Amino acid sequence: LGPRAGTCYQQAKQVLHAAIPDRLQGRERETGILRQFLQEHVLGRRPGSLYVSGAPGTGKTACLSRVLLDCKDKLAGSKTVVLNCMELGSPHSIFPALAKHLGLPVATGRERVRSLEKHLTARGPMVLLVLDELDQLESKGQDVLYTLFEWPQLPSSRLVLVGLANALDLTDRSLARLRAHPAGSPQLLHFPPYTKEQLTRILQERLGQVAGDRIVDSAALQFCARKVSAVSGDARKALDVCRRAVEVVELEVRGQTLLKPLPGGES
Repeated sequence: LGPRAGTCYQQAKQVLHAAIPDRLQGRERETGILRQFLQEHVLGRRPGSLYVSGAPGTGKTACLSRVLLDCKDKLAGSKTVVLNCMELGSPHSIFPALAKHLGLPVATGRERVRSLEKHLTARGPMVLLVLDELDQLESKGQDVLYTLFEWPQLPSSRLVLVGLANALDLTDRSLARLRAHPAGSPQLLHFPPYTKEQLTRILQERLGQVAGDRIVDSAALQFCARKVSAVSGDARKALDVCRRAVEVVELEVRGQTLLKPLPGGES
């Protein structure tokens, strides 16, 4: 086993990281809906909101990140703000964080929300606000979520809001009042767990990028996909399991290479 063996394991571990691939396997429908939404609302200058739900590892953030990357040039004329709500100290911290991104002076108390509303209803480019881990903004009385989802409904609003959360029923549970508005309810997009076939294709596509012999047997990939799909359908978990398996084999191979005495002068 020459140095190539080392690099093929390194390569395999690299492609099994949960990075954003060029094309997301099994998420063609969802990618199309996200693209269409941005086209209609941001490029079409129509304020609106989209609520994206799905368990961890079902591709919500990866899909949206891919679409935002692909549409970067088209969206250049609008302002895009992406915030992860997990990084905020409290639900109300969303307002100063957003003010900062929009280049507004950070106000306090009631003025805080009012200055943002004034900005988002003034003339100017469309503002695309992406809130990941939206469940973190649930608060007593749900005032924070209501405020955010009501902004696109304001007269002459230029806000397009996309919220991502694990909970399928956040809108039913927390935003029931929005349904009273004829246009108030956000559009919904659900990411179901990955199936065994989809997980197998994801793993095969990733490992197909490694040059040389196949590192993980196809039966082993299917076994991994079957186990993960039965528990969670979480693609990150499947990538993780395969990466750890490669690490174990790499250590074994390295151990054998170091310990094996070479027979009479053979390289």
